[in-house]
Amino acid sequence: MNKKIRCAIYTRKSHEEGLEQAFNSLDAQRLSAESYIASQQPEGWRALAKSYDDGGYSGGTLKRSALQELFQDIENGLVDCVVLYKIDRLSRSLIDFSKIVELFDKHQVVFVAVTQSFNTSRSMGRLMLNVLLSFAQYERELTGERIGDKFSASKKKGMWMGENPPLGYDICDRKLVINLEEAKLIRHIFSRFLILRSTTNLAR
Repeated sequence: MNKKIRCAIYTRKSHEEGLEQAFNSLDAQRLSAESYIASQQPEGWRALAKSYDDGGYSGGTLKRSALQELFQDIENGLVDCVVLYKIDRLSRSLIDFSKIVELFDKHQVVFVAVTQSFNTSRSMGRLMLNVLLSFAQYERELTGERIGDKFSASKKKGMWMGENPPLGYDICDRKLVINLEEAKLIRHIFSRFLILRSTTNLAR
């Protein structure tokens, strides 16, 4: 008789948008994982009833409530296998993923990505894991660079990329425009400081 393998299903969605729907992205991920586990029942696989769902959490951090709860249950010996929809649901950081794999190895826990057809119980699965993680991190860093380039180019064009304007200015067509009333206050502050030479006295 095959040993019973306790499978924890972990799901994650970066944004909270759509989570209020009756059937959302987390539900779809869980359904895929449950179907995969059901196909492995002859091998002793069984899905744990407990849910590990992180809705509205980025894959760039490990500070996720359900993920931390999953880690704790692994350390307590309650999980044998972690099943995911895709590996980037677990993490998009190569450094963080190496920490996760170290924890899994320590407690002899394997994990399976349903849509990527591999698991870490095999050497080929480990090789594919490193390749896919490298691409996931590359994609994340590339997106960050593109956003940074866009901000830089917008600033060079004189566009205001912040939210609240500084005192003395209003935002008009994405540009800072002097607020005449607030500008009087700014001039008063600077002229009084030249006399008082103390920010504390000036504030008073």
